[in-house]
Amino acid sequence: MADIDLNALSLKELRQLQKDVARAIESFEERQKAEARARLEAMARDLGYSLAELAPAPKAGAKAPKYCHPDDPRLTWTGRGRKPGWFIEAVAAGHNPDDMLIAKRG
Repeated sequence: MADIDLNALSLKELRQLQKDVARAIESFEERQKAEARARLEAMARDLGYSLAELAPAPKAGAKAPKYCHPDDPRLTWTGRGRKPGWFIEAVAAGHNPDDMLIAKRG
C-alpha cells in the first residue's frame, strides 16, 4: 500500500480521498456479501434447499432499522415507537443520534 502524507494534502484533496475510501469500502463490502451469499446458496443447495427456503425475505411492510448502537450493531431501532433503553443511554452518554444512523455507517 502506498504511503500518503496526509499533511501534504489540501482540504479538497483530503475530502476527495475520503470519498474514494468510502467508495472502496462500500465496493469491498458488496463483494464480500456477494461471496458470502454464493457460499450460503451452495451450502443450502448441497443440503437440498434453496437459500430462500432457509432464510425467507422479511415480510412486506416490515420497517428496516434506522439506528444502531454505537458499540453493538446488533442492537437496532427503526426510529418509530418508543425509544429503546440503549438509545436513551447512548444519548445520555453524549452520543449524537445522527451518529447512530445506520446510513452513516455504510
